Amino acid sequence: MDRTVRTHEDVLRLLDDLIGSDADRSTAGAGTWWDTFYEDRTKPVPFFVHKPDENLADYVGRGLTAPGRALDIGCGPGRNALYLAGLGFDTDAVDLSAGALAWAEDRARETGVTTARFHHGDAFALTLPDGPLTGPYDLVYDSGCFHQLPPHRRVSYLALLDRVLAPGGAFALTCFAAGEGGMGWETGDTDFYRGPAPRGGLAYTPESLRAVFSGMTEIEIRRMHQESPESAHFGESFLWTALFRRPCGT
Repeated sequence: MDRTVRTHEDVLRLLDDLIGSDADRSTAGAGTWWDTFYEDRTKPVPFFVHKPDENLADYVGRGLTAPGRALDIGCGPGRNALYLAGLGFDTDAVDLSAGALAWAEDRARETGVTTARFHHGDAFALTLPDGPLTGPYDLVYDSGCFHQLPPHRRVSYLALLDRVLAPGGAFALTCFAAGEGGMGWETGDTDFYRGPAPRGGLAYTPESLRAVFSGMTEIEIRRMHQESPESAHFGESFLWTALFRRPCGT
């Protein structure tokens, strides 16, 4: 008989174990799943392209974020981290998959970008060589990590943002869009735990994103623009893009 739950984190880890790493692709136990996913670099996966997100380029172009310290959560093969580093951002990028980071390092060598730092581990618990992942970061960017979280891990995600995002800093993400033309599971939080946990990411509405990130100031939420294969940017219209700003003084 186990009686191991004593802390808030114990509860979160218990729920992680109950749903399994295939359903929770965002914490340390899921690293092997993602390593397998990234093994074949030739797979026709839309975000395997070496292009930054169109919304990220748009934010930079409109001056909504400017070079400073940046953190890329769930960076995968590094396309957005390398873009930011190439623009002069002091960039840390984190991923659970050693295979994805090896690909990112290869891309860094190919492009000559030497200023992005890639870190292997769970962003919620990661300790960097010079200390915990604490920031402050002027920009926290997430392209496809948040929607992989099970509902209970939003608690960890918000705690991470509270710890690392600078007052006045920008938080931007892309995630699966609910509704027509969207993608991902549209199950509610309660139903997520009632049956077999959904495999794949959860879909969000603009209202649900506003509710989750209600402590921040919304700059914009919109569908990602569909980009052509010839475009210099990545864009798929089944995703939301969202930009928030942490209020100064918080």
